[in-house]
Amino acid sequence: MTFQQLKYVIEVARNRSISKAAQRLFISQPSLSNAIKELEKELGITIFSRTNKGIVITSEGTKFLGYARQVIEQTDLLENQYINTAQPPQQHFSVSAQHYAFAVSAFVKLLKDYERDEYQFTLRETRTYEIIDDVRDLRSEIGILYLNDFNQQVISKFLREGNLRFHKLFEADPHVFISSTNPLAAQEYVTLEDLHPFPYLSFEQGDYNSFYFSEEVLSTISRPKNIHVSDRATLFNLLIGLNGYTISTGIISYDINDNDIVALPLKVNERITVGYITRKNVPISPLAAIYIDYLKETILTERTSL
Repeated sequence: MTFQQLKYVIEVARNRSISKAAQRLFISQPSLSNAIKELEKELGITIFSRTNKGIVITSEGTKFLGYARQVIEQTDLLENQYINTAQPPQQHFSVSAQHYAFAVSAFVKLLKDYERDEYQFTLRETRTYEIIDDVRDLRSEIGILYLNDFNQQVISKFLREGNLRFHKLFEADPHVFISSTNPLAAQEYVTLEDLHPFPYLSFEQGDYNSFYFSEEVLSTISRPKNIHVSDRATLFNLLIGLNGYTISTGIISYDINDNDIVALPLKVNERITVGYITRKNVPISPLAAIYIDYLKETILTERTSL
């Protein structure tokens, strides 16, 4: 097994195609296919299943890719640190988060203050399970999600199995985000009964669409009108266009959202603990430490009457 073979596997997985990966790697398709087959034979596993519709990653392949990415990413860091000494190394930083505007605001602050000619930063607003998966496999240094009494046992199990640690950022009472023109917007707080006539908006969780992985508390409550979305911009547009609502922390970033959305306290006996996850025994980078400081600063500035 060689570093080159690991890079081949990662590129094929990224493109879901032998031919496209071969083009990007500047090698022939037969050479790439043979290299992967030799690796699979050496390891005694099948990494890719070949179908009429293209490449499918097997369960064994998914596990192997997690390790392969770690090896290649660490190798790249070593090369940047010790081999490319003629110029400052390109800096890398990646964070995966649930759909929190404050995570984006902190990311923007980091980029504005980071003056380099070259860098590669990644911000992924994604599903709960994928956040855990990203940090576990070192695709992201930081993952941002929440815990409460309902999901804590299940999420904590996944964190333990992934050798991950949860760091508390803040606690909050649940709030609803609604349009400033919603009939409820003038109230001091809302109840679940108040919300009953309005569409409920939540983020879909894909293959892990369990109540425990929901980004919204009180996910088990039955509601007559439900809309699942995959991105924050769409959710906010539907809040305004359909007088819908979603449940979150109450923190609104007016730097990236306008005044069309308001947060109202939801009168329920619930509590949300938002925090970030990291890999145990893996020191965070200086950029990650700065980003965490910006997170705390942004939360302190933007939180409402939590």
